[in-house]
Amino acid sequence: MAEKQGLFKRLVAGLAKTRDNIVSGMDSIFHGFSRIDDDFYEELEETLIMGDLGVRATMDIIEDLKEKVKEQHIKEPIECRQLLIDSIKEQMDVGETAYEFEERTSVVFVIGVNGVGKTTTIGKLAGKLRAQNKRVVLAAADTFRAAAGEQLKEWANRAGVDMIGGQEGADPASVVYDAVAAAKARKADVLLCDTAGRLHNKKNLMEELKKINRVIDREYPDAFRETLVVLDATTGQNALVQAREFNEAADITGIILTKMDGTAKGGIAVAVQAELGIPVKYIGVGESIDDLQKFDSEEFVNALFYREEEKASAV
Repeated sequence: MAEKQGLFKRLVAGLAKTRDNIVSGMDSIFHGFSRIDDDFYEELEETLIMGDLGVRATMDIIEDLKEKVKEQHIKEPIECRQLLIDSIKEQMDVGETAYEFEERTSVVFVIGVNGVGKTTTIGKLAGKLRAQNKRVVLAAADTFRAAAGEQLKEWANRAGVDMIGGQEGADPASVVYDAVAAAKARKADVLLCDTAGRLHNKKNLMEELKKINRVIDREYPDAFRETLVVLDATTGQNALVQAREFNEAADITGIILTKMDGTAKGGIAVAVQAELGIPVKYIGVGESIDDLQKFDSEEFVNALFYREEEKASAV
């Protein structure tokens, strides 16, 4: 329980910039309008879009709010606050987020463009799995970026897991082949694969992933598959564009949003789930290994709309 409270506090702190950006704007609308009219809805819509919730999600949230206001005969703008919070939660609901790969022998691909914090995220994920007493092997299949392997090796050492790498410029599929052999020999629970972060040439990326998948189909047919795309929350709508592109190149099963603590664009978590129907599975709200958290949309929205005066009752 104490651990859960600690994580929630981290989340509240990590979302401070987004809260200042979205929630303070919304609250000033709730307090600034004396009645609920078209101008009121328009202002709210603008605040949500500017907060990176995405046009589609925002439209659905506003429509839902209008219906609830009508149904419940609400007259006061301030009474819309909780309704809006509930609407955002509904928008983010993509069903039960499964972490099946933790319970089975699995291969987890981690993809994402360079600079989003992919290697660091893989290191943190390895550390989290290790803390659950899982046997983890890392495959350094991003052989295109100089120093990617060294960076991953550092994280592997820190997390206390094995790493299989190749020479710079080596064929990523051959690295994965070796890593699969090592994972089987060491009876690993999870094989985490770092893959090259290239999107500008989608066709190459698709071919590379297909080739890696063929190796796994052949060598490790019983392994459960998970493909996570790492996105940098500070890029806002650009992260949504990347998620779409990666989803065309690979069968994405989940999203990891990094650098949440450094951005006012945290609303992108709402946009990504609502527009793509792919669950955000982890978010990064800081530098330490514990700052990579499993994502819970209910907790996220509660932390986003957290008020100072609620602290007393939350403790």
